[in-house]
Amino acid sequence: MYRLVRFVTLVAASLIALSAVSEERQVYDLPQGAHPHDVAPAPNGDVWYTAQHQGALGILDPDTGKVRQVPLGEGSRPHGIIRGPDGAAWITDGGLNAIVRFDPNTEKTTVWTLPEDTGYANLNTAAFDGSGILWFTGQSGIYGRLDPATGDLRILQAPEGRGPYGITATPNGDVYFVSLAGSYLARIDHKSGEAQLIEPPTRNQGARRVWSDSQGRLWISEWNSGQVSMYDPRAKSWDAWRVPGDDPRVYAVYVDGRDIVWLSDFGGNAIHAFDPETEKFTTYPKSTEGANVRQINGRDREVWLPESGADRLVVIRTDAAG
Repeated sequence: MYRLVRFVTLVAASLIALSAVSEERQVYDLPQGAHPHDVAPAPNGDVWYTAQHQGALGILDPDTGKVRQVPLGEGSRPHGIIRGPDGAAWITDGGLNAIVRFDPNTEKTTVWTLPEDTGYANLNTAAFDGSGILWFTGQSGIYGRLDPATGDLRILQAPEGRGPYGITATPNGDVYFVSLAGSYLARIDHKSGEAQLIEPPTRNQGARRVWSDSQGRLWISEWNSGQVSMYDPRAKSWDAWRVPGDDPRVYAVYVDGRDIVWLSDFGGNAIHAFDPETEKFTTYPKSTEGANVRQINGRDREVWLPESGADRLVVIRTDAAG
């Protein structure tokens, strides 16, 4: 079941809209109790999501609104999901303590379980580097790498222990992750696996998620400070902007093809779009109380929002290509 709503972006008086175009928001209901955590567009036009509380991979057909879920195994609690360079869905599963691959053509799942001596990793998110190696984070204090070609799986200890959460790859294939508890950004050296710390200027800001733009700049959602920050690796410089609202709690960050930065705010139960060129925010009407958008993803002209608190997916379709 889905609902279609056309609306003109609602912007606070002190803000300027990205453009004066009408946009379209569509709401898709999911199975009750699914708790969709992360989302990723599939190659065939479908949309994948992790049904964290039901241990399944969800598959939505946006054209019909049809939803089905593929169980991932007893004890599964999937967190992150991305589309790999092979067109498959790659899932970080905290319940299984494993990396899971779902082939959309055969619907076969392959599971790489972390070594027993790793302990509970609290797996979070993953990204592929430029060589096809999958890197992933675990909030218990680890990050790791998986070579899909050989199955070689290695676990590394994160700097300063507990906290690794969001991870991203830049257009040239470099991989960075952030630590929620450690409040830092780190660049992974592909050869040694070493994580090189990059300290943000705001202390204890709670770096939650990170996303690269087309220029390789890293955009970071800061949970504790209520800011979105940006690190430019070429200039080795930082910038930060306070998100609108009285008590912003910035969780998700996603950069679309136009380099517009999308953010979810738990404090204001809102979605914001930030234009780096004008340094202005556009605030979208909240969909429902307690929507709790924990991750944002998208593709050309589409921004997808999994509402973990409302058991539904929302897409904002923009007129501009991206």
